[in-house]
Amino acid sequence: MSADITPAAGQTLPAEAPRRRGFQVPEVAALVLFLAAELIFFGLKSPYFFERENWFNILTAIAIYGVLAAPATLLLVAGQFDLSVGSGVAFVAVMMAYVSGNQPPSQGQAIILGILAAIGCGLGIGIVNGFLVTVVGVNALITTLGMLAILRGLAQVTAGGQTVLLDSFSGLGQGRVAAAPFDIPVAAVILVGVLLLFWAVMRYTVYGRSMYAIGANPVAARLTGIRSRRLVYLGFILSGLAMTLGGLMLVSEVGAAPSGTLGLGYELQVVTAVILGGASLAGGRGSIVGTVLGLLIIGVLNNGLNLLSVDAFWQQVAQGALLIAAVSFDQLRIRLTTG
Repeated sequence: MSADITPAAGQTLPAEAPRRRGFQVPEVAALVLFLAAELIFFGLKSPYFFERENWFNILTAIAIYGVLAAPATLLLVAGQFDLSVGSGVAFVAVMMAYVSGNQPPSQGQAIILGILAAIGCGLGIGIVNGFLVTVVGVNALITTLGMLAILRGLAQVTAGGQTVLLDSFSGLGQGRVAAAPFDIPVAAVILVGVLLLFWAVMRYTVYGRSMYAIGANPVAARLTGIRSRRLVYLGFILSGLAMTLGGLMLVSEVGAAPSGTLGLGYELQVVTAVILGGASLAGGRGSIVGTVLGLLIIGVLNNGLNLLSVDAFWQQVAQGALLIAAVSFDQLRIRLTTG
């Protein structure tokens, strides 16, 4: 029988202690304001900035970063990393060009064989990364850093340290979807398609919600029956397939695969976009919408600096500073939101 807790005459129950609530930092609003400031600044500085072709250039420039950033967002939400994306793209591109250029069949058959080789390479990278992280138990940061070096070396060994040329494969990187005035670059269409796909997966599927749960509390996720290792493994495979698509787009755009320089710094751009977009290094938070804003901020910054003829070395300084600022903002946001 429950005890009577009705207060006696003239008495009052002690007031309930107020719950402490952390200050909520608007993530998307801050990104939109920063992007708007970039647009205003570069729009005033360059008369070519708001031209249609220049915006097509921006979308084309961030297309490969965006393809790689979509699964990177999914992995980071689960508390995982994949820093091998730059070297993975280079290895896929070199293999595509090498296989296509060393086959006796017709040009069309050679291209098909090259694409199949690229798919196999990307899938293999994802399988190896996922196996090492989820089965062997190696830290994702160490695993993908090691793979970064391995894949870069394999690309140079395959190409003999040279540039591998590739003809008759320009559609993904240089093609347009339709005739003017709606001649949208194929790369931009691919970018939008991949981002929409991952947005739907992360927002509406059990898999996407499970990845959030894994990143927020791995122990609780496992106790509720979520097969964390299997889902994270799939995330690395998706990242490997994104390397395949990114590598095909890159070799199509360049028309060649320089093994030493192709894909250099891509991991920096991808991580910056994802973290700048609101994903937490600790996992459990992030979104494709935020990643899109991060990509646009990076793309507008790079394009604007090019239009202003800023030295390429200073552009690297700006990109590095942007990454540090993004991580610093993430840490500050965690402190404020946790009280």
